[in-house]
Amino acid sequence: MRYCLIINYSLLTFTVMKSYFIRLFNYDQFTNRQINEMILKTNLGGKPVQLMAHMLSAGQLWLARCKGINTSGVSSWPNWEANSFESIIESNHNEWISFLNALNESDFDKIIHYQNSTGNDFENTLCDILTQVTNHGTHTRAQIGQLIKRNENDKLPVTDYIYYVRQLNK
Repeated sequence: MRYCLIINYSLLTFTVMKSYFIRLFNYDQFTNRQINEMILKTNLGGKPVQLMAHMLSAGQLWLARCKGINTSGVSSWPNWEANSFESIIESNHNEWISFLNALNESDFDKIIHYQNSTGNDFENTLCDILTQVTNHGTHTRAQIGQLIKRNENDKLPVTDYIYYVRQLNK
């Protein structure tokens, strides 16, 4: 009897964890769209565009690493134009959600072996990498927001997670 409780608890934990990360990646898409709209509206170019390209590229690099694809030689600072971000945001989101939906119970603790951009070998759990991707997005969007604000734009979009949750619950 006790064994069954452990299995059920484990299944519940897996379901909650999977749902949680899907929700975070949906939030990531929501806020990336908002920041992209600000970049296009303000037409600043420069550093905000570079940071957005970096953030989107980093998401692609991490996904490739999670899938066991070699990323050596791939730049995490691509020279992408702002008008390409909308389609990249959607593509990244769709690929991450497909990846997350395909996971099974043991995958979150799976060790991912990869090389960083300088060729150093590392390994982390998939769960930690998923957390890294979403936290990196939050950090980078904040940097972009500060650059936009410095250029006399006081109307930044609300990118708080709780704001996103409130929008879902409307």
